[in-house]
Amino acid sequence: MSTPDSLNGVVVLVVIVMTLGYSLACAVFPYRACRACHGVGAFRSSILGAIRLCRRCEGSGVTLRLGRQFYNAVVRGYRTSRDNYRRANRDD
Repeated sequence: MSTPDSLNGVVVLVVIVMTLGYSLACAVFPYRACRACHGVGAFRSSILGAIRLCRRCEGSGVTLRLGRQFYNAVVRGYRTSRDNYRRANRDD
């Protein structure tokens, strides 16, 4: 086996392992700390230092991971198409 072929195999293996790891992380931990408020859910406004709720996470301090959003969209699309198919083909 030559060096470029073995390197390509290693790169593909690393990409597969990282993808499976991220998929597992999205399944086990679907939420992550909000980027805007760093998981606090609130911040001090620049005017008078009043405490305001974070607009990005609506005060919860967490947001849905991008991979989980993608998974939810795929599942939602599948269920919608399945339900539409069943409605169109049911015997009345």
